[in-house]
Amino acid sequence: MSFKKMAIPKSSSSSSNRDAEDNSQPLIPGLPEEISERCLLYLPYPYQALVRSVSSSWNRAITDPGFVLARKSLSLSLPYLFVFAFQKSTARIQWQALDPRSGRWFVLPPMPCSKAVCSSCACASLPRQGKLFVLGGIRSDTGVAMQTTFVYRSSTNKWSEASPMKTARSYLTAGNVNGKIMAVGGCGADGIEMVTAVECYNPDNDTWTEVSKLRTELSKYDSAVIGSSMYVTEGWTWPFMFSPRGTVYDAKTDRWHLMRGGLKEGWTGISVVLDETLFVISEHGDCLMKWYIPDLDTWQCVGGDRFPCETVRRPFAVSGLEGRIYVVASNLNVAVGRIYQNQNGAFCVEWKVMGAPKAFKGLTPSSCQVLFA
Repeated sequence: MSFKKMAIPKSSSSSSNRDAEDNSQPLIPGLPEEISERCLLYLPYPYQALVRSVSSSWNRAITDPGFVLARKSLSLSLPYLFVFAFQKSTARIQWQALDPRSGRWFVLPPMPCSKAVCSSCACASLPRQGKLFVLGGIRSDTGVAMQTTFVYRSSTNKWSEASPMKTARSYLTAGNVNGKIMAVGGCGADGIEMVTAVECYNPDNDTWTEVSKLRTELSKYDSAVIGSSMYVTEGWTWPFMFSPRGTVYDAKTDRWHLMRGGLKEGWTGISVVLDETLFVISEHGDCLMKWYIPDLDTWQCVGGDRFPCETVRRPFAVSGLEGRIYVVASNLNVAVGRIYQNQNGAFCVEWKVMGAPKAFKGLTPSSCQVLFA
């Protein structure tokens, strides 16, 4: 069936005239329309958006609402790794996407910032919907925290600006809880005062809603979402003299409660969640990887390959989806870990390193997200 039949009909006569004019142009001369449409559906990311300039008929077909629906129904979208990176020497920031199957990188369009933002913003995503969210950050010209919400859609390869947060903040943390984006903590507009306010963004109606505040100020953030709960911790910092604080938000009750002792004490690095299991990769020593056992409130080391810390060097950004962990390191080298369970039910990992182009030398990852595109 033609994907155009899945689109929402337009009622205006002028629109109908344009439709008739566009439809008179064949998508691919010499091929039936349905076969031509199927060819367009199989175009990989990011070429669906790029080929709109080929002709008015291609532009109309690819921007048709039925195009995205048809790709989803045929399960044609594939996972890509989206990386937010910055160049320390020039303060330049940029987004790029990695196709983990071919190793090819694609540069994304710039975010719609009136002024450049440093890496103090927070990122979250709705992977299955192909949406990426960038929240807050600091204006490079004034040093003042922002309220901005930028949204990237892989289906169009475009950024847009959504409703701003109620509170300006930088150095915050963010996460996807039940399809809504949480903005937690951070520094206020002056860059000094710590923010305890927490907000929840609903992408369906483009609105921010205040939820329960943090019970205490936290000075450093790592976070993870498991089910309907968001876990936020300070993490261990040098010289490891003080035990980190941690707190957990329950979206079902809109309440915060203290993090369990074993979970908090063992959270010694950057976190990633796969299939409701929390993993941590230590940013110290040999980058030991471990997983959390809720029933015992303890951590266990992940077996299998040793983390390739000789070629994949700190600082790290990490994301995960469908049994794979993606660790983006300095110069945007990427380690991909395939997680599996042995006969005893313990987790093991198999690592593969993907070297980055020489042009990425000097880039430092700030965040990474896995999206379907």
